[in-house]
Amino acid sequence: MPELPEVETIRQQLVTSLPLKIEGVEFSRVAESIIKKSDRKIDLAGKKILQIRRVGKWLEMVLDSDERILSHLGMSGSWRLWQKVQNEKHAHVLIHGIHLEDGPVIWAYVDPRRFGKMYFMSGEKAEQFKSKLGIDVSSIEFTVDYVWQTLRKYPARAIKAFLLDQKYFAGVGNYIACEICAHARIRPTRRVKSLTLDEVKKIHAATGIVIAGQLPKGGLTFQGGYRDAFGEKGQGLANLVVFHQKVCGLCHRGKIKKIVLAQRGTFYCPNCQK
Repeated sequence: MPELPEVETIRQQLVTSLPLKIEGVEFSRVAESIIKKSDRKIDLAGKKILQIRRVGKWLEMVLDSDERILSHLGMSGSWRLWQKVQNEKHAHVLIHGIHLEDGPVIWAYVDPRRFGKMYFMSGEKAEQFKSKLGIDVSSIEFTVDYVWQTLRKYPARAIKAFLLDQKYFAGVGNYIACEICAHARIRPTRRVKSLTLDEVKKIHAATGIVIAGQLPKGGLTFQGGYRDAFGEKGQGLANLVVFHQKVCGLCHRGKIKKIVLAQRGTFYCPNCQK
């Protein structure tokens, strides 16, 4: 957390304040735990943020200088849209800017647990960085053939753990991976080599189902965590069928079982996932 739907929700909300002319930037006294080593000095005053892109679970802010801010929200991070400075003790980066229509705007990076990451780099370096990520699972390039060919590379891996690998399935996190396996009716512990082409097609389709269900809900807030750019919780909890559920939301009779797989809590229905 946050995963693709949550990051995309924040991206869509931040876009409404573009282009943003940066007036100045403030950092909290512990911001250095988030700001990672970059290829250049952080110098933003007077520049404009023109675009915000998303690749997987990363936000890419494109400046008019062809420099980029790359932001990963970690486990508890979010970008907030403020009209004025608020009393938020976990705000570690404040970008003060001017929007043509809305006037003064503040983009505040809020992260209570400080597992987020932020880089400031050239456009060239950003492209090199992004090339290490796999295909975004919401893009048109995420095809059945891509999934099939990718899975065949590592036949011994458990399918759910493989889905978490950002080098291949950019945007998938723990709850999405659990839900994909559920909708595909595939047990998360299954080895990739045991999957048929028909089952891979189900995994591909299930990915679309899960993402499409969460995006309109603004993503998922679980146990008081994620908030969007306006400080609102995601409403996607109602769409979950196995993740932290007691009874399967698909067959409505199987009791959900929790195991630990690749050091992550994993939920599935023994009744309908084979």
